[in-house]
Amino acid sequence: MTSIARPFTWSGVMPAVTTPLTASGDVDFSAAVGHARWMIDEGCDGIVIGGSLGEGQSLTTEEKVELWRSISAALLGRAPVIAAIGAASTHGACLLAQNAANAGCAGLMVLPPYVHCGDEREAIAHIESVARATDLPVMVYNNPQAYRADFSAASLAALAMRQSNIRAVKDSTGDVRRIAQLAQLVRSGDAPSDLVIFVGLDDVVPAGVAAGARGWVAGLANALPAASVALWKLALAQTDSQAASIRVAEVDRAFLPLLLMDTLPDFVQRIKLVQAFVGRGDDRVRGPRLALEPDVRNACIQITRTTLERLGQLGIPTSSNTFNGKQSIER
Repeated sequence: MTSIARPFTWSGVMPAVTTPLTASGDVDFSAAVGHARWMIDEGCDGIVIGGSLGEGQSLTTEEKVELWRSISAALLGRAPVIAAIGAASTHGACLLAQNAANAGCAGLMVLPPYVHCGDEREAIAHIESVARATDLPVMVYNNPQAYRADFSAASLAALAMRQSNIRAVKDSTGDVRRIAQLAQLVRSGDAPSDLVIFVGLDDVVPAGVAAGARGWVAGLANALPAASVALWKLALAQTDSQAASIRVAEVDRAFLPLLLMDTLPDFVQRIKLVQAFVGRGDDRVRGPRLALEPDVRNACIQITRTTLERLGQLGIPTSSNTFNGKQSIER
């Protein structure tokens, strides 16, 4: 088990990227590469491909491998590409992990198994088996709302102590106390000293950083990477002074109506719509997802317009130009 991926640091803003689709419903690989390059140009630290926001459950293995291969080649030497590994079986997930390593990915984000709703013991065994399938560093994805498996801080710490290439945890529980519990285990030596915790939901970034997170797998960064990076840097600096604390609070409050879209069941459609609004893609999704109902769509556009105005008033950079020649939707 070897890989040619270059070492990297688990930290900073790593967007879980959306998957662009053509009018016929195929993956637009050229647009995906351009989108990834743009987010790194805007200050993001890495890219996570094929996860929930990337409609990973609706992608074929061949589509995932080509996305991993093409974006890894495009970003080689600039930023790590992290492959989201989700499958219905442990055997299938291990094969996907090996495909990701062969495609040049720098690391893996391993999900609990699709479909099967087992207990924590089974989910931990699944994660550990996939981690052993390659020598790539692994982020464990803890999202009990979406995948029903719920990993306690103690179980994650013990897993990382046993399996040396488990280097990060993405916490999407929405409860910052869970981040704090795991961070305390890292500090006490009951988890590896280099285990990094990532915020997994966009609406808890400053609180997550205060609790001990040192990375963010971001959603709205697909449309607003520079604004997301600005929020992240402010969150890191929030303890420096009272002024820094006040500043991050006001920016987070202005950004929050958009960030909350990452927490909703139709988050893929909403985030792709925000991308379309700022001219950075379109809002096509692959079934079983459907386009937003007109009233929901209109409400999302109004939220986007208002939030961009508020961020602009605070001096936070937003994206409003064109991407790959595609004009933004009516503003």
